[in-house]
Amino acid sequence: MRLHTSSSSTSSSTPPSHLSLASLSALFLALPALVSASLDCHDVGAKGKHFDLSPLGGPHQVHWRRELTEAPGLFFNTTFTIDICNKLKWTKGGNKDEECPHGTRICGVERREVSANATEFVRAIPIAGDYKLQNGRDINAQWTLLRDSKSNHDTNMEGLRGELHGGKYPFAGKKGIDQQAIVEFICDNDRTGLEGDETDDSDKEEDDEDKVRRNDDEDGDSKKGRSLQFWKYEEEEQDKGKKVGVLRLQWRTKYACEDAKAEPGSSSGWGFFTWFIIILFLVIASYLIFGSWLNYNRYGARGWDLLPHGDTIRDVPYILKDWARRVANTLQGPGSRGGYSAV
Repeated sequence: MRLHTSSSSTSSSTPPSHLSLASLSALFLALPALVSASLDCHDVGAKGKHFDLSPLGGPHQVHWRRELTEAPGLFFNTTFTIDICNKLKWTKGGNKDEECPHGTRICGVERREVSANATEFVRAIPIAGDYKLQNGRDINAQWTLLRDSKSNHDTNMEGLRGELHGGKYPFAGKKGIDQQAIVEFICDNDRTGLEGDETDDSDKEEDDEDKVRRNDDEDGDSKKGRSLQFWKYEEEEQDKGKKVGVLRLQWRTKYACEDAKAEPGSSSGWGFFTWFIIILFLVIASYLIFGSWLNYNRYGARGWDLLPHGDTIRDVPYILKDWARRVANTLQGPGSRGGYSAV
């Protein structure tokens, strides 16, 4: 919206521009909501209970090996990488066509076995993440307690279930099948959740123990077996017969217990600096909104004249430019040429 400044020399026949205070208020107050809309693993809430899943942050992997029923002997390996705290990073120097787009929290990379020691890339499936800049889709995390589940199997279990959305395959274009992940965090006081963990910091091929549909029997680095387990991935029919690709994972950890204690040095919410920035932003926004309302009702101001200290705000770029010039001249000094100045 283009804003015009009104002055006493302007003809009264010129219609002044109007700045909607309601629109201005909505713009200022909506920004903090957009910032906090993403998944915050430090404070996951479900029915009044709060969980700190930040110790499980970082990329973790599970594998799924399947054989096509219509083509016996043809095997596909899919590596699912999940980071519940941050978006997954691309591999440095890697092929971007073989990775999920920026903003992905859960990604599945499928490869076809061409020989005993070689695989061929097939596709990368973005399961869940925030893609507001790409196509407006977001993770829309939904959390419920396992004891409130409709499944009889989960009613006696302690923990929480997270439904994470945002993914689509193919990702580009309007067509494609929506993706989502259902991760069950099951309370287990004897596990940190990192037992048998495999991160994505190495690019190794799968070995013989990965050649099963579910890897919950694999020992990994612990005799307890892996805490993060692949359950299944398949297309499911949901509302009105719509097909959705659903990845199901189980994660046993003490951090899913309702009486879990926070780790030393971990925070169950936003830090002081984050709150300071948000409060400062709201104070400035309130000052601008109230000042604009006051100028509108008391003086009938329009456009830039609505803002308190509007002249000063318009002069800020010039003030900064002049300040930068003074700093540059000070750092540069009087020059290296000596002797007398010319008369």
